[in-house]
Amino acid sequence: MFTGIVSAIGTITSADRRGDLHLRIDCPWEPEDIAIGASIACSGVCLTVVERGREAGNASFAVDVSAETVARSVPGMWEPGRKLNLERALKLGEELGGHLVTGHVDGIATVKDVSPEGDSHRIGFNAPADLAPYIAAKGSITIDGVSLTVNDVADQDDGTCDFAVNIIPHTGEVTTLGTLEPGAHVNLEIDVLARYLRRMQSLRS
Repeated sequence: MFTGIVSAIGTITSADRRGDLHLRIDCPWEPEDIAIGASIACSGVCLTVVERGREAGNASFAVDVSAETVARSVPGMWEPGRKLNLERALKLGEELGGHLVTGHVDGIATVKDVSPEGDSHRIGFNAPADLAPYIAAKGSITIDGVSLTVNDVADQDDGTCDFAVNIIPHTGEVTTLGTLEPGAHVNLEIDVLARYLRRMQSLRS
């Protein structure tokens, strides 16, 4: 389980096909803080550490990515050179700074527009029809592993929905969201509470 509060940006340095896709990711953590078997959210995808290495403050870890995970996440995100938002799993007793995040991608959204709003940036997205019922104004959503609050939602005739979030300067600097441009794709995870509420409503009908 995660909170959607990114603690580092990692870079994929190698990607090898070994049945599953085997990735090595560089990050600015201490190697001893990365445990073999630990879960790390990589741009919203929960992956298991299978190797670690390098020196203090310049660590690396390796993960295996299944074909199912590759198919469900943003196309091209597992290529060398790609930047990833990293978050280690939540420990009991730690502050829950964002919201409860599982690290399971529910779908892919497309960036529609990016516009300045004060010192921040407002980013508009289009979400697929199967996720539209779960997205609500002032609700939580995870975008590429980052916990954010939905500002507003507009349902579309084709069943999809447009929604917008605000990215403050700090968030833009410490995550990959500050580099998003129209046409880019992002991993979406809906709020787990919205998921259960939707299920309960379907059983009543």
